[in-house]
Amino acid sequence: MSATEENYELAKWLAGEMTEKELISFQKKPEYATYSKIAAYSSQLETADFDADAIYRNTIKSSKSKAKVIPFYYSKWIKIAAVIVIFSSLAFLYKTTVTSTEVAEKGKKTNFSLPDNSQIVLNSGSEINYKKWKWENNRKLNLDGEAYFKVAHGKKFEVETKLGTVTVLGTQFNVKARKDRFEVTCYQGKVSIQHKTQEVIITKGMSVTFENDFFDKQDINVAKPEWTNNEIAFQKVNIHTVVDELERQYDIEIILNGKENTQLFSGILPSNDLKAALDIIISIFHLKISKFDSDKIILVDF
Repeated sequence: MSATEENYELAKWLAGEMTEKELISFQKKPEYATYSKIAAYSSQLETADFDADAIYRNTIKSSKSKAKVIPFYYSKWIKIAAVIVIFSSLAFLYKTTVTSTEVAEKGKKTNFSLPDNSQIVLNSGSEINYKKWKWENNRKLNLDGEAYFKVAHGKKFEVETKLGTVTVLGTQFNVKARKDRFEVTCYQGKVSIQHKTQEVIITKGMSVTFENDFFDKQDINVAKPEWTNNEIAFQKVNIHTVVDELERQYDIEIILNGKENTQLFSGILPSNDLKAALDIIISIFHLKISKFDSDKIILVDF
């Protein structure tokens, strides 16, 4: 199909003039999904205010001038061309403003690549948003949750979270932003972390944690995040933080019924064996299981 035929077909679809058979055929095209998104986006745009009186006066004025006859086929193609121009403009606007989103649902992990081939593994219950348009000149994304990054060498790369910003240049690192806890670990290269008014630079084998007024820096001896190998690593966290993470990894509700426990936990739990993880938790925090269903677990004091 030629470009002219494609444009004519597109114009008919936008004008709602397709037959049922033509519409079914048009919807099977690979470009249809993009056309639908742009059309939906354009329908949300607000039209500019207009002066009805001015339009009326201009119409009366124009009617007094000599009328010009435009052949029907010229008028038809002028309309099609106008529709194509408008649609192309909306397509460009859509391309430059729409944000791409990657999500890892609870109990799942997601792997994907950025436009510069940087590799990202998104942990359970996490989300990343970024814009593909001119990515090489603006390598920036927003993270809600936890992700492991293998960044391609090149220009500055930024990860923004609600708790702080991480800036790197060709490195491997992990960022975790959950509630008030912000953790960054560097596995290769150098990482700069901005948290409120505090800036910290870490290198390979170092990890930092910010939580309210608490700050901690540690050395690590692993090549990549434990959670990528079905293990969950904790450093000085309370029982609520542990339970929150287990709920994400196993996509299950865990209820704590008992007195407040101020004990902190440092260690590793499996993310692919719920019973083994619970056995460790109830032993450390002196709890017992009062209910164990496929979608809900209740823990009480021993």
